[in-house]
Amino acid sequence: MFAVLKKELKSYFLTPIGYVFIGLFIAVVSFVFYSYTFSQHYINFEYVLWDSIMILTFITPVITMRMFAEEKKNGTDQLLMTSPRSIVSIVLGKFFAAAVVILITIAITFVYFGILKYFGSPSLVVALVAVLGFFLLAMSYISFGMFISSITENQIIAAIVPIVFFLLLGYFSQSNGIFELLSLVNMFQKFPLGIIALKEVVGYISFSLLFILLTIIVLQRRKSVK
Repeated sequence: MFAVLKKELKSYFLTPIGYVFIGLFIAVVSFVFYSYTFSQHYINFEYVLWDSIMILTFITPVITMRMFAEEKKNGTDQLLMTSPRSIVSIVLGKFFAAAVVILITIAITFVYFGILKYFGSPSLVVALVAVLGFFLLAMSYISFGMFISSITENQIIAAIVPIVFFLLLGYFSQSNGIFELLSLVNMFQKFPLGIIALKEVVGYISFSLLFILLTIIVLQRRKSVK
């Protein structure tokens, strides 16, 4: 798994992909930070993350669309299928590599907490809880995007499907039906308040594990056919 993780991290940062993701996210967070701090005089870092969820929805596919779709299109997936490494280690390696990119991005945005701390007294505990929720949300996005990438060789499709899925899930979650319970964004609501709710944590982890497992199943079946 660690060999795959290392290889994937190199692919993110030896190509523009990782820098594009981090750059786009930091640009949006900077705009949100400016709007909250200078226009509305807020000093709460957690609300900066709250308003950055939408851009996360749109740019997470930047790092997930190529995970398996690119290799399938180029035919290099044959190397994965015949690799002595297990499918589980390959999937987890790719998943955690994307998670590291997310962590690096969040670490950079924490500079804004330092700025707020200089001018005011934002709560570090609440900010860290919000970061935890944001990271769990990002993991859910990554797992679904990875699954879609495993079932198509078209990177455009691998990028668009997750965006449409999460936008539709957010739209229908405004009703009081089952979509409200499934909404990943709704599950984030308590974290900016400094509340770590077991239900939401379990919900995010279960969602991620589900699509990691589905990705493993897809690849195992493909390997058995080879």
